[in-house]
Amino acid sequence: MPRVLGVDIPGEKRAEYSLRYVYGIGATRARQVVEEAEIPADLRAKDLTDQQINRIIGVIQRNRFLIEGDLRRDTQQNLKRLQTINCYRGIRHRKSLPVRGQRTSTNARTRKGPRKTVGVIRSKETKAAKT
Repeated sequence: MPRVLGVDIPGEKRAEYSLRYVYGIGATRARQVVEEAEIPADLRAKDLTDQQINRIIGVIQRNRFLIEGDLRRDTQQNLKRLQTINCYRGIRHRKSLPVRGQRTSTNARTRKGPRKTVGVIRSKETKAAKT
């Protein structure tokens, strides 16, 4: 598995597709990087030479793409800023509710987490067993 900018990319996939494993590089950017680094389209990531990997890294750094830790840090700072200024989106982020206007009366389970049951009514058998 070749290592690009601190990320192990899968060796069995084509270089263009394996570059997408780097946080901040998607389909369009990966294609752009491979073309600019002049790497053959059908070359697998495990077959990349050190020189080709260095060219890929050079293209990414030359274009000043925000990737990995810098991008994650930037995203976290943006969320923190929204929360500190108490805007609507920041409040929704703080409460772990959907931010973009989705309904919450039903659905939104991914964002809200598993259901929390409130006020369970016990049967007579359970009350008798407790005493």
